[in-house]
Amino acid sequence: MADAPVHATIEQSRHLVTELPGPKARELAQRRNAAVAKGVSSVMPTYAVRAQDGIIEDVDGNRLIDLAAGIAVTNVGATSPKVVEAVQRQVAEFTHTCFMSTPYEAYVEVAEKLNELAPVPGEARTALFNSGAEAVENAVKIARAYTGRPAVAAFDHAYHGRTTLTMALTAKSMPYKHSFGPFAPEIYRVPGSYPYRDGLTGAAAAERAIDQLEKQIGAQSLAAVIIEPIQGEGGFIVPADGFLPAIAQWCRANGVVFIADEIQTGFARTGSWFASQHEDVQPDLITTAKGIAGGMPLSAVTGTAEIMDAAHPSGLGGTYGGNPVACAAALAAIETMEEQQLAQRARRVEELALAQLRQTQQKDPRIGDIRGRGAMLAFELVDPETAAPNAELTKAVASAAHRAGVVTLTCGTYGNVIRLLPPLTISDDLLTEGLGVLLEALTAA
Repeated sequence: MADAPVHATIEQSRHLVTELPGPKARELAQRRNAAVAKGVSSVMPTYAVRAQDGIIEDVDGNRLIDLAAGIAVTNVGATSPKVVEAVQRQVAEFTHTCFMSTPYEAYVEVAEKLNELAPVPGEARTALFNSGAEAVENAVKIARAYTGRPAVAAFDHAYHGRTTLTMALTAKSMPYKHSFGPFAPEIYRVPGSYPYRDGLTGAAAAERAIDQLEKQIGAQSLAAVIIEPIQGEGGFIVPADGFLPAIAQWCRANGVVFIADEIQTGFARTGSWFASQHEDVQPDLITTAKGIAGGMPLSAVTGTAEIMDAAHPSGLGGTYGGNPVACAAALAAIETMEEQQLAQRARRVEELALAQLRQTQQKDPRIGDIRGRGAMLAFELVDPETAAPNAELTKAVASAAHRAGVVTLTCGTYGNVIRLLPPLTISDDLLTEGLGVLLEALTAA
């Protein structure tokens, strides 16, 4: 390449030079309203121009603390040097040939690396795609091909995507499903484990779910059970200990494919490579995306060789699946996670954030629950007398944080959860400051 790689260098401090949104952001908002479909919404009222580690800089020169990481995507930071260099190098070589047409080594390398990392039993295989929803759809296809069965079971509070099939798997209606039906058939929903609200042990919650799987669907009709090891959009719900292993064991005993949707939880986010590993669960198939490639669009299905190879030749694929630029980014991102020990860094984020959150919870009973693992944490806001979800307070706190220059996201079936998903490269100081702004907004609300 003729030119040396260019890396962002942004001062890692929050700094507001205008109100949010500023004048340039307001001008862009007018252009957006005239050009972009209204169904595409955004959380922040401003527009990014640069990002690095824990800071996003907007068009008006404001520096914002990033506690969202592009919804758990930029785990290695938005301009990780190895990723930047790998992408620039690959773009100069070729941007696309289509792996189904003229294959290339980077696709194979990514598959080899995922087969090595994924906690699936025995020999593994991988297929690459573009988005998380695409990975989920293909995991279902593979499970149906392997079992010869039609039905798929998902859980309350689940989120698996926005396509016709994945909307059917997703639990929450607004905004994901409302007015978009009818949905794909042979999709069933059973209760999961939500310790804060159901009060059940993992064993009891699993017994309830298995009872419904057997009575409402029947193992002989069930191709797959799909679950997020920590439910994301549903509210960062960590199931009670023992729930996931019990469901996985039942699936294996009944010839049902157990799919772990690790799209939001994967790649060091929860303090391990995959959240399934916290309870030594070995899924048959794992779907990944988001943090896999440092911000480039890539997703994957990784699973046991016998199941993955059940799909007939040319049954899996897609024009852009495993794009060479995205593959180069993925290899660089995974190398960065290994070299910088970002799973260990996620555990440090958990330590710092939980201490700050629990200190506030002792004084403010509106924080009903604090949960999560690693750098995937959340707190649920409630009426302190009844524990009823308080979505209005949640929205007010998040909006105040946004105006103060902190990028954060809400989630939850009831809209009352604030989630923390910082880049794993964020500094301790920025993390503490950003969370402090959030908690100050809660106190003031």
